[in-house]
Amino acid sequence: MPLYRDEGVVLRTAKLGEADRIITLLTLGHGKIRAVAKGVRRTKSRFGARLEPFMRADLLVAQGRSLDVVSQAESVAAYAEPICADYEAYTAANVIVETADKLVGPEESRVAGQYRLLIGALNALAKHAHAPDHISASYVMRALALAGWAPRLHACVVCGQRCFTDGFTGAAGGGSNGRSGDVGTAEFQSAQRFTQRFTPQPVVPQPAPAFANGMYLSVPSGGLMCANDHTPEATRITAAELVQLRALTDGDWRTLDGNGLLPQTAHLVEDWAEYYLERPLRSMRLLD
Repeated sequence: MPLYRDEGVVLRTAKLGEADRIITLLTLGHGKIRAVAKGVRRTKSRFGARLEPFMRADLLVAQGRSLDVVSQAESVAAYAEPICADYEAYTAANVIVETADKLVGPEESRVAGQYRLLIGALNALAKHAHAPDHISASYVMRALALAGWAPRLHACVVCGQRCFTDGFTGAAGGGSNGRSGDVGTAEFQSAQRFTQRFTPQPVVPQPAPAFANGMYLSVPSGGLMCANDHTPEATRITAAELVQLRALTDGDWRTLDGNGLLPQTAHLVEDWAEYYLERPLRSMRLLD
C-alpha cells in the first residue's frame, strides 16, 4: 500500500474489533480522513495515547481501499491533557471537533485554513487563553465564515442601512459582501489570534434611525435586518448581543474578554450552525 505523511488532529474515535480503533482526523494536507489504528486499545500499544481526541500528531499513513491504516504517530501537541482536566474546556473542545467533523466533507482536501483555525482554538483551550464558551462559539462562527457562511452584521441585508451611527465597526469591519473583514487572511487562521490577551473594552454603540425601533437577525436571510424590513422568522436582538456576535465572528477578544457570553448570543450561534450545517450540534446542546 502507498504511504503518505501528514499532520492531523484527532476529531473522534470508534472501537473496531477487540483492540483496534477507527480514527477520524482533520489533516493539513489530505483533509478529513478515516484510518484504522491497529492495537491501540491494548495497554502496551506504541502510540495509543497519541491518537486520542484533541491530540495533534505527525502521522505516517498507509492508503487503503476503504480505510487508511495509521503506521506511525508522533505527538506534535498534547492538547488533550489540559483540556480534559477542565470540564468547561472539555465541553467546549467537543463543540469544536464536532463542528470540524460536520463542516469538512471526506472529499475535501484543501482545508489548510480550517486546520489552522482548529489547532488555534484547541491551543487556546489548552492554555486557558479565554473563556471556553467564548473560544468554542468564536470557532463555530469563524469556521462557518471561512467555509462561506459569514453573517452580514454591519447593515440590513434588505435595505443596506448600516446599524450604528457612531462609526462603530467592531474588530475587522465588514464588506458589502457580508463576509467578515479578516476572513481567509493569515491573521484570521493563525493560532496567535485565539491566544492573544487584551484589556476588556466595553462599547455602547448608538443604533442608526432605521434600527431605532429594533434590530433583528434572520438566519435564513444571512444576517441583520432593520425594524422596517425584518421577516417574520427573524429574531429580535439587542445592541449588546449584536456587538458580541460580531466580536465572535471577527475574533475580537478586546470586546469578548471580561464579559460573559449572553444567553441569546449563544442561542444565535447554535441556530446559525444548525441551519448552515443542516444538522444540530449535539455537543453545543449540552451547554444549554
